[in-house]
Amino acid sequence: MLEENNLWPHAVGGLTLGADPLATAVSLAAFANGKNVAAFLVRKQAKDHGTLAWVEGAKTFPKGAELVVLEDVATTGGSAIKAVDRLLESGFRPVAVLTVVDRNEGARAAIEQRGLKFFSLCNLLEIQRKNKG
Repeated sequence: MLEENNLWPHAVGGLTLGADPLATAVSLAAFANGKNVAAFLVRKQAKDHGTLAWVEGAKTFPKGAELVVLEDVATTGGSAIKAVDRLLESGFRPVAVLTVVDRNEGARAAIEQRGLKFFSLCNLLEIQRKNKG
């Protein structure tokens, strides 16, 4: 999906737990194809000890690094927007949200309203059509 949409971010990730396996898989697949795309995760709550960081795995990212937020399922876009906000607060530049399934319940509009690109592998209507066929 990154190649198809000409996205070459410094890293991919999103709100933990849904985005964790996706970020890992994308990072490993990129590496296997000669690309260096790191993985990160965004916590739902700040840690109260240790680094106190909202974003884990990003210590070596340069400020302003372009990042892509991943989601398993997008409904209203709320989870992706939380991740985007935390990334912006941490000095990074999210450029797009990629989701596996868009449930067609407003995520695209909410994310594009924030000035980000939105891509999905499929949407709920496509899945419903395939199940009926």
